[in-house]
Amino acid sequence: MAKKRPQTKAAQRQSAPPGRAQLSDGEIPVVGAREPCPCGSGRRYKACHGRAAAHAVTELVQRPFEGLAGECDWVALRELVPAATVELTLKDGLPEGVPSVALATVLPMAWPALRRDDGSVLLGLQNDTPSGDISRDLADTLTRALAAEPGTPVAAQRVDPQGPRLQDLLDPAAPFEPAVHSGFEFWVPDSENATPEVTASLERANAAAIPTVRLTSVDSSYWCETPDKNHLRWVMPHAEERLLDALARLHAAGTSSLGEGTRLVGSFRAHGLTVPVWDLPSAMTAEDCEKPAAAFAERLAGALAVDAPLTPEERRARGGLTNRQVTLS
Repeated sequence: MAKKRPQTKAAQRQSAPPGRAQLSDGEIPVVGAREPCPCGSGRRYKACHGRAAAHAVTELVQRPFEGLAGECDWVALRELVPAATVELTLKDGLPEGVPSVALATVLPMAWPALRRDDGSVLLGLQNDTPSGDISRDLADTLTRALAAEPGTPVAAQRVDPQGPRLQDLLDPAAPFEPAVHSGFEFWVPDSENATPEVTASLERANAAAIPTVRLTSVDSSYWCETPDKNHLRWVMPHAEERLLDALARLHAAGTSSLGEGTRLVGSFRAHGLTVPVWDLPSAMTAEDCEKPAAAFAERLAGALAVDAPLTPEERRARGGLTNRQVTLS
């Protein structure tokens, strides 16, 4: 008697239980890992379409904010700025009952989002995210916050790998203008009449916040004050290799500082962008940085336009800058 040959995967799909429609890959909803896969294969989700979904949500997106208005400021608010808010504009307008939507660096209790009593929405930016695509995670949280009951926070959850991203929800033509705050009073509409518990929480958060100011003379540049010295951290949109070459040219020429007592000390790498950092004297305020930063921007534009190979001295300067580069994400 001949042995029965095992069914191929195609045959298994063809012999799925009758009466259940077969779904295309793009129609498969996300379910629990141990639940039957919605495609009708009879296998658990994690052993079927969940494999591709798991890969999709863990694959790192190097520039999650690319294509959004104010990409450099998105990076700064995610990694560098303690307390800030930005009004957001949705492509399809605000839903009924939602008077406004705002991005916030941090929310109380590290909530991903909050639907306030008045129906407005605050979306937290500096939270751990469940997948490798921060934009998709934030878009999922925002979508759920818009539909949440007023007066409730929105919890984190596993994200549909086929769900929308911020680039799908936000108006790309709307301005992105961060308002940097000295503290976290924006958490509550009436901080002066807050409960003792809320007041204590605000005091703890405010005590840990580093004073930060956004410069007005150049884009995406943030002055901050620390006990020993002040710093300027400037998120730049240029391609990393080209920017490092330009910084090396200026450094080798002795024109990379922002004036007496200042020094370009290295850079961060964050979400696909480069963030040069300067040490500043403790007496140098944000206002003192405005003119030197604008002058540096002109020098940098000139250096970026140079296509000649780096000289030996410029290569040494570039090596020093590269060795002092720290990756934040």
